[in-house]
Amino acid sequence: MQKTFDVVIIGGGISGLSIAFHLAREGVKNIAVIEKSFLGSGATGRCGAGIRMQWGTELNCLLSKYSCEFFENAQEIFHNDIDIEFEQGGYLIAAGTDAEVEQFRRNVSLQHSLGIESVFLSPEEAGEIMPHLDISKIKAATFCQRDGHLNPFRTTEAFAEASRALGVTIYEYTEVCEILRDGAKVAGVRTDKGDISAPVVVNAAGGYSKLISEMAGSDLPVFSRRHQIMVTEPVEPMQDPMFMGFSLNIYIQQVPHGSFIMGRSDDSEPRDLRLTSSWQFLEKMSKTCTTLMPRLGRLKVVRQWAGLYNMTADAQPIYDEDPELSGFYIAAGFSGHGFMLAPVTGHVIAKQILGEEADIDVTCLNVSRFKDGGLLPTESSVV
Repeated sequence: MQKTFDVVIIGGGISGLSIAFHLAREGVKNIAVIEKSFLGSGATGRCGAGIRMQWGTELNCLLSKYSCEFFENAQEIFHNDIDIEFEQGGYLIAAGTDAEVEQFRRNVSLQHSLGIESVFLSPEEAGEIMPHLDISKIKAATFCQRDGHLNPFRTTEAFAEASRALGVTIYEYTEVCEILRDGAKVAGVRTDKGDISAPVVVNAAGGYSKLISEMAGSDLPVFSRRHQIMVTEPVEPMQDPMFMGFSLNIYIQQVPHGSFIMGRSDDSEPRDLRLTSSWQFLEKMSKTCTTLMPRLGRLKVVRQWAGLYNMTADAQPIYDEDPELSGFYIAAGFSGHGFMLAPVTGHVIAKQILGEEADIDVTCLNVSRFKDGGLLPTESSVV
């Protein structure tokens, strides 16, 4: 193991790899990514992998638009032949309440002002896009064709290969045990394979980011919560878009090989690191799915799994240098949206480390907002 690096990134998921890739593109040569298991073994490999630009605040629209455009041009950006399988079948987002109908009208107007080609739909128009949807259960919907779904494993592989090609060193099966300090400055990391000196350390550890910050003596204002997913047997193609409903509490996508992947939120989940599966989720998810899409009730469930949502109080991420530890950067608290925001995460954290201005102003996504009363507007979301 090399003993000295310019930047050490903790976390070999898509966020950590994106930060490494963007730093290397900017000319930083001596970068290490440290992953305690295999790449993508955490939330990245357990997520629904949806990509959408349909949001209700300008900042979230801009962050997701940047990332969507990156994924659309990924092969040219990465300079490799890995197909990340970006299927742009769109997102059909359904309104289940009158309040959502009005909010969705405002959302579409905002999205249009930012160059996002979304449309507002009646239930009948939504039914034309998804014929197996029971349109009596929805009041309206929005749709954006450029939204879609990625293969999380191939996307992780593409980021890793592109990073290695730019000189990034990746250590798998290497666990960080301590953050080394020199007074108020970060000095490196201690791992189970030895110490590494570095003037810059990035906490991109996803569900485990709070534990990493605790090693540095910081109390990161995030918590982790189990999020479960259920998968059916594969069938012939019958659904192009990702379907999502906030008040309906569902997202569901038919992936390229034919299976349906679906999930829902549950605010009663304990705040811990469990990755087990529960029969309660299986029962509630099945009921939600078959109520909205009765035809899917004929399908067999083949498996379910769980990952961690790393949450903040306003469900918005943290992009910041730790105010009490110079050189210690944080990319955490994505609240279920880390995968879709990975490209912009890499861009803004790289720019922060280099002391340069990012394409999007993310100063409001600082860690101090949780103490200073500067919480951002929370958007309803289950993805």
